[in-house]
Amino acid sequence: MSFLNIPRLILASASPRRAALLSQIGLTFEVYPSGIQEPDPKNNISPKVVTQQLASLKAGDVAKRYTEGIVIGADTLVSYKKQLLGKPKNDEDALKMLSKLSAKRHRVVTGVSLIDLKENREITWAEVTKVYFRKITKEEILNYIQSGEASDKAGAYGIQGRGSAFVKRIEGCYFNVVGLPVASLVEQLLDFVPDVSI
Repeated sequence: MSFLNIPRLILASASPRRAALLSQIGLTFEVYPSGIQEPDPKNNISPKVVTQQLASLKAGDVAKRYTEGIVIGADTLVSYKKQLLGKPKNDEDALKMLSKLSAKRHRVVTGVSLIDLKENREITWAEVTKVYFRKITKEEILNYIQSGEASDKAGAYGIQGRGSAFVKRIEGCYFNVVGLPVASLVEQLLDFVPDVSI
């Protein structure tokens, strides 16, 4: 039995981490990745605005393919000194990103969008977590990049994997850094769906 009694839930993301988080809390869902191409993030634009816009676009793209259910779209970016860091283009880009974040504080912002197809309603929000890195050497960064873990993650690291060795502490939701703010998602689902039960 599903954790939340939702007739149909669709995750508009190919991220195995987001799928794992939904499974972890007992949700039953389908996966239909969005075809939206993520643009390179532009600096000096609010990361909350950017991630919410992309989350809404992803959810809307997948919503066109269904007639009922609730679609979840999400997008995660790292924000450091008004610079928005998405997924690195290559190893050199990953090296630059991680070198910037060494011994510094940054923010991880995830925008989430829910679309209820039956009621034709949408709700979108963003969650922010502050992450503090210890000082990391170039050799550590290169070894990390060589592991392959940096290639498909915003900010070029994964807190749930080897990248956890870089993190001194966080302020806010840990799961938000992984890619989906689980607690606020459940709160919104409970508020968004009539007669939903746990």
